[in-house]
Formats: sequence, structure tokens, C-alpha cells
Amino acid sequence: MSAETLPEGIVRCDACPVLCRIREGKSGACDRYANVAGDLVRLDPLVVTEQVAERDGTVVPFLESAPDWDGRIVAEPPVFVTGIGSGTTYPDYKPAPFIVGAEWDGVDTVTVVTEGIFSYCGVKVKIDTDRHLGPEQAQVLADGEPVGHVTTAEYGSQMLSLGGVRHLTGGSKKEGTATCAAMLALCNGEAVELQIDGGSRVTVQAGKPPIVDGEQEARMRVGCGSATIGIFAPQWLGHADEVIVVDDHITGVLSEHQAGKFLDMKPGGIRVRGRKSTPGRYFQVAEPGSGWGGTDVTDPLDIIDRVDPKTAWPGERVLMVSTTGEDSAYFELDDGLNFVAKPMPKPLEVVVDRIGENCEPALCTVLFMGGAGGSLRAGVTENPVRLTRSVQSTITRVTCGGAPVYVWPGGGITLMVDVTRLPRGAFGYVPTPALVAPIEFTLPRWAYEELGGYTDAIRPLAEVLESRPDLRRERQAPDNPWPYLPQGSASPRA
Repeated sequence: MSAETLPEGIVRCDACPVLCRIREGKSGACDRYANVAGDLVRLDPLVVTEQVAERDGTVVPFLESAPDWDGRIVAEPPVFVTGIGSGTTYPDYKPAPFIVGAEWDGVDTVTVVTEGIFSYCGVKVKIDTDRHLGPEQAQVLADGEPVGHVTTAEYGSQMLSLGGVRHLTGGSKKEGTATCAAMLALCNGEAVELQIDGGSRVTVQAGKPPIVDGEQEARMRVGCGSATIGIFAPQWLGHADEVIVVDDHITGVLSEHQAGKFLDMKPGGIRVRGRKSTPGRYFQVAEPGSGWGGTDVTDPLDIIDRVDPKTAWPGERVLMVSTTGEDSAYFELDDGLNFVAKPMPKPLEVVVDRIGENCEPALCTVLFMGGAGGSLRAGVTENPVRLTRSVQSTITRVTCGGAPVYVWPGGGITLMVDVTRLPRGAFGYVPTPALVAPIEFTLPRWAYEELGGYTDAIRPLAEVLESRPDLRRERQAPDNPWPYLPQGSASPRA
């Protein structure tokens, strides 16, 4: 690790552009590097993931489960060296901290390991909820500072886009600091409270249910109102004369819907508010909100526009239900065609419960997204474009902390990774501000030589492991493919 020793035992850290001057026994602004007896030392241990296999229902280390192991430490790599705790290549004209050589299935491989400093990065958050969190493009605030915005809602989920270089560097110092802190916490699996401008207060934590305005969500909707009718229409037949599934986006009316026509249902004569789309499908029946089906409705009768006396009839049985089944009501029309609340008949109660049963648990998903730019790639090869082409042609596999990533098509190496698939504490920061994320590039040795890699810096796996006796061993997540496997393989070999 390169460092400039200054008078009085001070060490200048060159691991990021801040260039901290660190006194002996102290750490830098990011708490990642310290001055230990005049040497610049990475404080966190290097993390390696271990491949494991199932044997008699028990998880065991990979090598212990390999009956044909011949004793060679690199015969089949028992561990994968991740970028977590490895150190960085900044200012990036030097080789990455670890360039690891290993053998897998008779193929010589190279893994280039580093901690990337990502000024161009963000977080995409998927929040499973029917509640209206805020209008699209509304600012998302953390500690009172804008850190992102609400983006396009997806099926049963509200979406946030947080971070990005403009929030990190394009606003005030306080905005950049708040953005970096929120992203770091989210990426490391911590809970973060966000306020949506003109909307809800949401607590987000990867892999946990969202908390919206103090209430924890339980269910992700089974579908829109129309889809719910399509799923459950036969189960309502004979028990209700009309079913209205209330939804902020597409409210469904069973007797008008194609499903009702297919079942030869008599028209119910009940017209809901909003704009009719196709038969039995209505848009904009109410304003968005936290009521029934993501609307602002707390009384379902508020969406009824009129009852047609030529079509409706006294005694008509009407079920109204939300897209999660959490809200439901049963009515019968009296002689004046007024809605009269009645106890829910048991057969309808069963189907309402079944709607809830078919709802997925509501969770928050956090995806880290970053661009591996030219400077980071220079730690892999003197000609960075060759690395990009190798990644795009799937010769080089990219991982983050051993976890699989999605690399966007097009120019550059723009990647996304589910933060729950990385080992704990995988992300750090530098006060420029920017996030620090582990990144690894694994490819055959012949390919590394062809792209002009730093072949003189390749170190055998055994040597790397011996050089870091303080390393931290983590079990490879069972859903993560083993990074040495060919591209497209789904799981490690047992």
C-alpha cells in the first residue's frame, strides 16, 4: 500500500482523493485506514467466501465434502477472495490490491479484487405496498435533505431512485453527506427513515417489511382489480351477484368483466366512478391514498356512481373487496336499491381470505447500482476498454462481494446487485462523498493475458490467504452461484 510518510509520525493516506493526514494510532475520516506504527493499514479484515455443500442435512465446508480432494490447496478453490476489506487501487494507475490465481476444473483462472470508490452510484428501492407513497418525481428526503425521487410504480410495488452523482456532488455539502449516509445504511442492511415530499414517511430496510406512516405492511397485492377478478371469478359465482375489487389503478367489476361474461353472469347494474376502460375495468375511481386498494377511500360506497333501476334488483348481493383482501364488505340492495351492510356469508369470507393467502409478503428490496469507470478498470489492465469488452462478451464475470450482479447492456460496466446477497458490512464510504463497494472480475488466465492484465502481480490463492491471517470467512450465500463456475451456472457443485 502506497503512503507518504510525513514528519512527526504522520502518514498521508492515498486511498481516496481526501488524502487524510493520519497521526499514529489514529484512523482517517472514513475509519477504514489507520496509522499503525507509521504504516498505513486497512482496518477491516479481508473477507473470503467459502463454498459449502449439504451432507445429511448439514452444511459442511466444501473441501471436507469432496471425497476426491488430493490435498492440493488450489486443486479446487475452497474460498473466493472478495473485494471486502481488500483495499483500493486509487489513484488507479497501479494494479488492484489482489490479483488472485487459482485453478478450477483444470482451468487456470484469475480474479482481480478491489474496493471501488463509486461517486457515480445510486440505490434502487422496491417497496411492496398498495399504499400511495407520493407522486412520481416527488423528492425523497433523508434528514431533511433531498436524496432521490419517486419513480415509476411497478406491479404491486412503489419504486424509489436514491443517490446518484448529482445528489452526492451537485448540491450542498449537507445534501451530499445525507445522501451518502442514507445509501451506506441501506446497502449495509440498516433501516432508514425517508420522507416523501407531499407524501408518506417510510422506513426502508432491505429484506424487511416496509413501515408506512408508522404501520408495518404485511401483504403485497395479489394483482390489480381486474386481475383479481380474473383469478377468483369462478369462486364467487353463485355466492354474489356483483363483486367490485377496489384498486387505485384498475378497479374491476365482475358482471361487466370478461370473466363475468364467460360465466354468463347477469349484469349487476352498479356503475362505479371513474373512467371506463374495457368492460369491467375502470381507471381513476378515486384519488391515490392509503385506503382501500391504494385509494383514499375508507368507505367503499364512495366509489359508487349510480345504480341502474332497469338492471339492478332488490336483494342483489354485492361484495366489495380490496386487492389484498385486507378490506372487504358485503351488501344487499333493499327495495329502494340502497346498499345495506350485511354479515359476510361464509363462502365469500373463504374467498376473501384466499385473496390474502395469495398475496406475497411485503418486503423492501435494495439494489446498489454503480458504474465501474475507467479509473477503477485501470487497476485491472493498462487498456481498460478491453476489460469492458470482456465483460460485455461474458468472458469476464463481475461479482460484488462474491454476489452475482446484473450488468446493463450498452457502454461501460454499469451494474446492479441485491445488497442482501453480500456478506454483512460489505459497503463503506469516503467523505468526498462516495460509496466504497467490493468488486471482483474473474476470468480465465489466458483471457487476462490477452486483455493486457498485470500478470506479474498475479499471486497464488494460497499465498493470498497466508498473507492475511486476520481474514474473515463467510459462507457463500446458498442462492449465489459460485464465482468460479462458468457464466450461466445456477449453483455451486456439491
